[in-house]
Amino acid sequence: MRIHALFKHHGRPKKTLLITLTLATALTGCGAANQLSEIGKTPKLSAIEDPTAQPGYKPVSLPQPAPEPAVYTANSLWRSNDQSFFRDGRARRVGDILTINVTINDEAEFENTTERNKTSNRSLGVGTGVLGSIFSLIPGISDTSAVLSANASSDTEGEGTIERSEALTTTIAAVIVQQLPNGNLVIEGKQEVRVNFEIRELVVAGIIRPDDIQPDNTIESSKIAQARISYGGRGQISTLQQPGYGDQIVDIVAPF
Repeated sequence: MRIHALFKHHGRPKKTLLITLTLATALTGCGAANQLSEIGKTPKLSAIEDPTAQPGYKPVSLPQPAPEPAVYTANSLWRSNDQSFFRDGRARRVGDILTINVTINDEAEFENTTERNKTSNRSLGVGTGVLGSIFSLIPGISDTSAVLSANASSDTEGEGTIERSEALTTTIAAVIVQQLPNGNLVIEGKQEVRVNFEIRELVVAGIIRPDDIQPDNTIESSKIAQARISYGGRGQISTLQQPGYGDQIVDIVAPF
């Protein structure tokens, strides 16, 4: 009641301030409350969970060839769809683990220059006949051979340069979460490392061929189809690097 009376007696500017503070509180919401509750504490690591049980997970579905049943030759232990007579320790079934060698070393440089010039002239005359005599009566028209004249010109110049360099070299263990009908494997791996008050997170997912798995049960990231590789962090440093809620809202809604 005292706060309400204070804003009432001081007029409209105070009411505007109250509305602004209310909106700011609503925008920060639970995020600010969670940050306040974690002051002085290290960021919590995520629990180990089944990737297929996560909200939003969808099994991969791609066009597949017709299944090939295993064919045994008479008086032989060999099966037609086996990779070798003796089985090895490479991952091949759902739940098996393999190591991914992540190597990203991309460099790109683009430079574009555009220049366009356009000039146009238009004129309209009515001659010296009857129509010309009528137009000659109009004040300001002394020459009926050029009753209407229009000139237009436009110049456009554009120049753009893009330079990008990315490098990432690391390893991560991934789990086979699905086996497609044609034998390809869907893998997903997640790694979290906490150093002081910052968590570095690496996520790798995609589709691989069993034949690309090396004898030491490793595979290169360049051989992952539909690869999804994410490397980032969360914690105090990442929070300080992000602009405040107000700046982010202004950047989104500002027309300039």
